[in-house]
Formats: sequence, C-alpha cells, structure tokens
Amino acid sequence: MKIATFNINGIKARAQALPAWLDTAQPDVVLLQEIKSVDEGFPRELFEERGYNVETHGQKGFNGVAILSKLPLEDVRRGLPGDDSDEQARWIEATVIGEQALRVCGLYLPNGNPVELIDGKPVEGGKYDYKLKWMERLYARAQELMAAEEPALMAGDYNIIPQAEDSKRPEAWREDALFRPESRAAFQRIVNLGFTEAFRARTQGPGHYSFWDYQAGAWNKNDGIRIDHFLLTPQAADLLNECKIDSEIRGYEKPSDHVPVWIDLTF
Repeated sequence: MKIATFNINGIKARAQALPAWLDTAQPDVVLLQEIKSVDEGFPRELFEERGYNVETHGQKGFNGVAILSKLPLEDVRRGLPGDDSDEQARWIEATVIGEQALRVCGLYLPNGNPVELIDGKPVEGGKYDYKLKWMERLYARAQELMAAEEPALMAGDYNIIPQAEDSKRPEAWREDALFRPESRAAFQRIVNLGFTEAFRARTQGPGHYSFWDYQAGAWNKNDGIRIDHFLLTPQAADLLNECKIDSEIRGYEKPSDHVPVWIDLTF
C-alpha cells in the first residue's frame, strides 16, 4: 500500500498539478494539508473520478486537511482532541479498510512564528505558545495510538526540522519556531513513545528535503528543509518497505513549496 503526505498550499492553485501527480504516482492513500478550502468548496469530483474516497476538514482561506483513499474509510474524526475551543482545521483521521485495518492521522502542525518569549518562555496566547500546546495534545493522541497496539500512523506537515542535517543551512533556522529546541524536544518526546520516523528508518545523511521557499532561488540551490514526516506505530513499522521524497513534482506547472513524501507498506 502506497501512502503519501502532501502539503499542497491551496487546492485551487494545485488543481492541475495534484491530479497530474496522482495519475503518475498512483498512491492508494493521500493525506493533504493546507487545502485552504471549506468542505463544500473542495473539488472532490477531481479525485472521485480517479477512484478516491474523499474526506475533508476544511477552513476558509487557511489550513485545512483531507484524506483521499482508494480503499474504504471508516470512523472519520476531525479535529485534534484536547481543546474544544480550537477552530483551526489541522487534524483528520480515519481507518483505512484493506486486508487489515490501518489508522491514518493527517496533520498540519502549527508553524509557531513569530516566536514571542518573556524570560525565555512563550508568551501566553502567542503563536509559539499555540504550537507547543498543540504538540502537547498531539502527544496525548499519540499515547492513545500506541496503547491500541494496532497499525497506525501520523503523517503530514509537522513544521519541525528534527535535526541539523534536515536543513541546508541550520544556522539560519536557529531561532525559528521550526528548529527551536523546545519544538524539537516536543517532537522527540512523541517519537520516544515508540514511533518509527519512516524516512530516517530507510535513509540517513544530509541533503534530503521536502520544502523549499519560493524566494531567493531556494529550489535551484537545494536550500531546503525536511519538515514532512511519517511516524509509525511498531505494528505499522513492521510493515514498512520504503519511504521516499518525490521531488519530481517540482517540475509540474505551479508546484507547491512542498513535495510529497510517501511510504510503501506491506498490506
């Protein structure tokens, strides 16, 4: 089973590139981020005609996540538990029903910039504070997934650069919310529950990125960062064959600033 995560940076802007990539890559399941569309405005027919079941958790102009699946989806849930007041559309999960069930969780973790600190601590109610509190809720959901002892994964745009080797110029990100020690520690705390970070389970070393800024010729210089990740429970990790970054889509018309990352599981 081929499962991909892809921050498309606007479904309307990617209405040609995304279907073209689907036709070429043929993933079975796709977790999308930043669809930037309300549910009723999402062009589901583009994907249904390609055999995908479509589930969305949209928001006008911002955020928004979706699941495309050629296999049936059950028990769809929207919104990360733990804060009923949070209106940002950043989390969707469902069970993919194949020869065996797989719980898939698609996420768009808050960016967290600008980082506002007082005495070294995030300002209450600021964007960095929201990021770290969202990650506390993510940790709680991750604990539940681990406790279920079933094949499950959490994938998407984590807005986290885990290690210096995941950036071309780590010094440029030192004070950024994506690379600050609090952010990386919160990510590692989740991994330490027993999750496998799929890409690093198969590929080591620097030079592997999933995001390049549109500005300053970052793509041509390969001045990128790796912030799109798959975290697998042990039961899912046992099924992992490979994990790849599909940078060829940058050659498509009107590409996103992210590229897809995909895994292959024996299902």
